[in-house]
Amino acid sequence: MSKPNKTDILWLPEVEAHDYPAAASYLSIIYKPEKVTLIVEVLKAASIVQFKAKDIFRASQLSLLGVSNSHVQKDCKKIDKGIALSPLLLVRDELNGRVIIADGYHRLCAIYEFDEDAMISCKIV
Repeated sequence: MSKPNKTDILWLPEVEAHDYPAAASYLSIIYKPEKVTLIVEVLKAASIVQFKAKDIFRASQLSLLGVSNSHVQKDCKKIDKGIALSPLLLVRDELNGRVIIADGYHRLCAIYEFDEDAMISCKIV
């Protein structure tokens, strides 16, 4: 795979609709149903912002998945083909001092493979 410049990573103007139920599914492991519903509602209303890939990784305290992961490979191929990606959905876990990647972990890993300084479009609450 070629390594594009960060300007070559394209973003959709809005989060894809199926990403919200995916985020709710993940968040339901961490939070009670009422809180998940509230978080998803607030995420839907949030504006798109951008952060560097490396900063999201540091804030999430997660490990980087390599390109051997099939979902990361799929997203790397999208980047190579110039297909716009859906913004990430992030939740601030202030109690634990980290950010939860409610949806978009594989996209983040794929982008990081190309450019750790790439700006990531996301919604954060």
